[in-house]
Amino acid sequence: MSEPTDRSFGEEGGLLTYGSYLRLPELLAQQVPQVVPPVHDELLFITVHQAYELWFKQLLHELTAVRDAMLVPADAGLLPEPAQTWRARQFLHRTHVIERLLVSQIDVLETMTPQDFLEFRSALAPASGFQSVQFRELEFLSGAKDPDFVRRFRSLTDVERDRLARRLAEPSLWDAYVDLLASRGLPVADDKQILAALVSIARDRPHHDDLWQLAEDLLTHDELAGLWRARHVQMVERQIGTKSGTGGSTGAPYLHRRVPMRYYPLLWELRDSL
Repeated sequence: MSEPTDRSFGEEGGLLTYGSYLRLPELLAQQVPQVVPPVHDELLFITVHQAYELWFKQLLHELTAVRDAMLVPADAGLLPEPAQTWRARQFLHRTHVIERLLVSQIDVLETMTPQDFLEFRSALAPASGFQSVQFRELEFLSGAKDPDFVRRFRSLTDVERDRLARRLAEPSLWDAYVDLLASRGLPVADDKQILAALVSIARDRPHHDDLWQLAEDLLTHDELAGLWRARHVQMVERQIGTKSGTGGSTGAPYLHRRVPMRYYPLLWELRDSL
């Protein structure tokens, strides 16, 4: 019997390579230091932040899928398909791993001394991580919607403004979870009812374990986002103290105010009722 002739594995087909599939020439051309004469650590700064944006893109992909898996179609009847909550948990677990990676990635930036950073920091103005559209999308999708952010920043492109407007208008992860509770016949008219429903779920694990586990996974997402904010502000203080941010924010003082933010305060409040 002769070998098949339509194989394209490895070098046999010559149709696709590692570099062309990942678009490596284009990707590796995007790290362009701005400072003249060059300083050593600017490439590190660019690489780390571009890596963050790539992971933010992946997180938006995963968390959008989590949200969609929890939303109950109008024609689904009383109970959603069991696979929906399972799939939401699968993607949330992947999200947790990525978020832990993002926290640890700050260690790489901290190999840069304050003196090293000051060699090129002034060239960054008025750019700032505060302007990351994908990061704001993650906050909006998670449940912390802030229309003022869109109004404050005039440097947003039309595409970026439309993306943020869409995230503000569409259901958040919390909206989807509450919708799921309602589909199971639990009262969710206001925060008091939602909290009571959460208590019922926690006290009746045999009947509501998937809802409990899903709530715990959302809480882990909230916790890891808070850990990143806390770790980030420590890094900023280590690098620049309390200097103002290059984008015009107050820098570390602003970041400190953001640390206590919680996406799902009712999940935290639930602990007081158990």
